[in-house]
Amino acid sequence: MKAIADTGLLVALVRENDQYNRWALEIGEQISWPALTCEAVLAEAVFHLRSSEVILGMLRDNLVCVAFDCAGHLENLLALATRYADRHPDLADLCLIRMSELYPKHTVITVDEDDFRVYRRNKREAIPLLCPPKPRK
Repeated sequence: MKAIADTGLLVALVRENDQYNRWALEIGEQISWPALTCEAVLAEAVFHLRSSEVILGMLRDNLVCVAFDCAGHLENLLALATRYADRHPDLADLCLIRMSELYPKHTVITVDEDDFRVYRRNKREAIPLLCPPKPRK
């Protein structure tokens, strides 16, 4: 499976005690590596992990590949920020929405299902997603 990686996937792959670790490892076996991502996602992952070493290692080892240039898509990102202003999207989410438009055969892998079920690529298309199963009540 061709994938676009969100922060939650990267963090869960690294943190053994993460609630999504087992899910992320299972998904990792299904992905055609490298997964595409953006620098905003990498920055978020570094923040959550409190270390850049592992994320830089993922880049070095070709597990993830930066496949997006914010400056080159600024107008699209601004339009998305305006469209979804009520959801207060962060830069990583905006970049991933745009990346889904640019790489339509890739699935966005995220733990942020609530927002990504609302976001649309090309204004009306649902974004192909892979999310962890919801916990049973």
